[in-house]
Amino acid sequence: METQQPVKSYDLSAAEERLTQMMKALGHPARMQIVRYLSANPQCITGDIVDVLPLAQATVSQHLKVLRDAGLICGTVEGTATCYCLDIDAVAWFREQVSSLFGG
Repeated sequence: METQQPVKSYDLSAAEERLTQMMKALGHPARMQIVRYLSANPQCITGDIVDVLPLAQATVSQHLKVLRDAGLICGTVEGTATCYCLDIDAVAWFREQVSSLFGG
């Protein structure tokens, strides 16, 4: 009978897990472009973002959801549109964590 090896796992703190999720969200070129766009154009609606990306509206919405779930952006409903912006506190936290990760 074969014995099973113990499953190895990462022992991450809550802060490290949050940082990992943010980095993962930023790991896609479309999401990086969305964050860059929101940095330069705060308080924009989904249609504005769709206009600058070579992606369908449904695909942009999926990317926005990933960024929102990672805590990098906020969205507020305004009528039939959703207005997005960077979560300034989350971005400041992310910056601080990345800086400390590299000894800064």
